[in-house]
Amino acid sequence: MATVARWATVVRPVERGPRERRFAGPSSSKRRRQATAAAVTTPTIQGGPISAEPRINDRIRVPEVRLVGPEGEQVGIVRIEDALRLAQESDLDLVEVAPMARPPVCKLMDYGKFKYESAQKAREARRNQALTVIKEMKLRPKIDPHDYETKKGHVERFLRAGDKVKVTIMFRGREQSRPELGFRLLQRLANDVAELGFVESAPKQDGRNMIMVMAPHKNAKAVRTTRQAAPTPGPVVG
Repeated sequence: MATVARWATVVRPVERGPRERRFAGPSSSKRRRQATAAAVTTPTIQGGPISAEPRINDRIRVPEVRLVGPEGEQVGIVRIEDALRLAQESDLDLVEVAPMARPPVCKLMDYGKFKYESAQKAREARRNQALTVIKEMKLRPKIDPHDYETKKGHVERFLRAGDKVKVTIMFRGREQSRPELGFRLLQRLANDVAELGFVESAPKQDGRNMIMVMAPHKNAKAVRTTRQAAPTPGPVVG
């Protein structure tokens, strides 16, 4: 009897207070209901992410394809087994270039070399891509002649660099009743830098300001390069 009492004391469940019971986890039946609801509401996603790479060689699973040779020659519609055999004999890859066609169009090529050349072209295109930058220059309607020449020099420098320039005339106080002063100043600036750029957006009133946008000529960079490459004429020897 003493042994039974001792084991009963050991295996007796621990009693919890009201606070412990309040924060205890959900019961097994509640957990089952939650798991069932999650299984019903959570959609099942099958397969991995969609790949942008074309299917090549054994990944092409169609009975027949329209085959194009490595030089672009039209071979015709052949069975997939024959196309794979031709690719293996030529030491090339069979690449699916038009999967939505009926039958799909496949081409014999060196896929590794093709990917390398495509990456090189994309990198070169990004390097040559012209990034349009808009600089801003602010003027006052009654600007001093020296300040005007300084501001005009900045605008010319921006246009030579191939950047657009947003010229803003700021009106204050009674100047707001004389918008023609800002308009004439913008026209003067446009005429002074006409060799380097043109007015892309005509002057327009925007609250207390008047705004005009100038853009560089497309051939300005080519003209500058030609002038720099031209030889400097030397002294005339009689």
